[in-house]
Amino acid sequence: MLLDEYRAEIELLEPDFIGPTWQRTDAGKWLLPEHTLGWEVIGWAAEYLNAVDGSGGTFRFTPEQARFVLWWYAINEQGEFVYRTGVLQRLKGWGKDPLLAVICLVEFVGPCRFDGWAENGEPKAKPHGNSLVQIAAVDQEQTGNTGDMFPVLMSDKLIKLHGIKPGIELIRAHNARDKIQLVTSNYRSLEGKRSTFVVLNETHHWIKGNGGIKMYETIDGNTTKMDGRYMSITNAYLPGENSVAESQRADFEKIRTGQAIDNGLLYDSVEAHPDTPLTVEALEIVVPKIRGDAVWLKVPGIISSIQTGSIAPARSRRMWLNQVVAGEDNLHQPGLWRAMARPGERLKDGDEIVLGFDGGKSDDATALIALRIKDMFVFPLGIWQKPDSYIDPDMKWQVDRRAVNNAVHHAFATYKVRGMYADVNLWESYLADWQEAYGDTVAVKASPYKPFEWDMRGGATPGGSKKVVEAHEGLMTAMQDKRLRHPGDGLVKGALLQSHVLNAKRRDTVHGVSFGKDSGARSAKIDAYAALVLAHKCLTDYRLRGENPDEASDGSEVWFF
Repeated sequence: MLLDEYRAEIELLEPDFIGPTWQRTDAGKWLLPEHTLGWEVIGWAAEYLNAVDGSGGTFRFTPEQARFVLWWYAINEQGEFVYRTGVLQRLKGWGKDPLLAVICLVEFVGPCRFDGWAENGEPKAKPHGNSLVQIAAVDQEQTGNTGDMFPVLMSDKLIKLHGIKPGIELIRAHNARDKIQLVTSNYRSLEGKRSTFVVLNETHHWIKGNGGIKMYETIDGNTTKMDGRYMSITNAYLPGENSVAESQRADFEKIRTGQAIDNGLLYDSVEAHPDTPLTVEALEIVVPKIRGDAVWLKVPGIISSIQTGSIAPARSRRMWLNQVVAGEDNLHQPGLWRAMARPGERLKDGDEIVLGFDGGKSDDATALIALRIKDMFVFPLGIWQKPDSYIDPDMKWQVDRRAVNNAVHHAFATYKVRGMYADVNLWESYLADWQEAYGDTVAVKASPYKPFEWDMRGGATPGGSKKVVEAHEGLMTAMQDKRLRHPGDGLVKGALLQSHVLNAKRRDTVHGVSFGKDSGARSAKIDAYAALVLAHKCLTDYRLRGENPDEASDGSEVWFF
């Protein structure tokens, strides 16, 4: 009986079905676009393409794939595509590569462009006529995942009809008027190509370090110039890597929450509920829902892989449950942070706040974080870090200290600042000026003579700093209890704050859990998170005034006036 009740609870944990593919009408039927070229695409594939399994039969879309194709080729009343870009995010082995190989062949020589309206009011489709279809990835093996499908899919009938000349990295038709090309991460070689359709393969691996970001920007420019389109295929990405998959998801979330206009992005994903446990009984219910029509994926084998002790649970969740979850050493999950977002919320003049400040000089970022006292609303007043576009080799980037100084003075002039805790490293002279100007105006002080200075050095070392650890664990508790609020990632500063929070790594010390950054990813900044730790500690001390105003719980002195 208990097992039956447990299964009933798991059944209630419905996956997140993202995208129009999963919408239904009031009558419970699948919602389909009013106008689409997809019906011709489906018929053409059945006539000219072979079955993917090499059985000798003709190609057939699964119902799930067919709905996706109908929406990808949806058009408006003017015959224009509804979607310019797309993301197909699914679990490992679902069949993203074969499906996109079919779409590539459609874009190569099939009915992929609007050709007017038939007498019955349905749209007609025609080939592009001068196509350049590209499969792009950050290494050759990834392009091969899709490219290897072409020899299997192309029927003799198709090859003969269009005079197709197969090749390993280049397939040509109609005397090279139409082409399919496999390309890798040398974005300079892509510059200026007249791409009509591009597959971006495994974009969860496209990061700055392997040229993926530049490649993505180049592809977007090339397709825009040619009125072309592109589709990304990806597994669930690892938050904090700042991959192309992560940035596209961020764009979609802004559209979904009304923070950005819909720019024609088709996002399609099926993701397990965040509370899904990794027990065998739960997975027997959840995995079939996530795999959808991909019945070739065997549930017992997936469960066996997830239960393997040598594979991190977070990786199994990304790979098999299609969940966007952070790595094992990440402090916070993106779902938790986003659950505390209050888009549109802002600080108001005169609000009572405390401040946290963490300063850098060149490679490290600098952050000034406000925390509103009445509701623990976090707002980044400033985050200064080296832009990704900064490439001047002869001039080392440095933070604009005048801008930082102005931001601090503006905060004290605009809000009722009840306290400010600031890391002392690298900013001693500025801290001295700020303390002289405002030290007597605040209600909570780190010490009677240096009211703002709060040394964070040593917090992430094995021995650790006890006061840093205790301050950090206080913030962790507040976040786990969802007592904080923040403006979300609709603002540039909000997106930067989110990035810094999700970049923070767990560091275990003899005193407890501290935080640090990924030593292998210099661009993964956490300075705004450090400033948030300080702001929360300042707020905690401020609220202690009515209980024990003479000393803080961590043994360090806190003075109140």
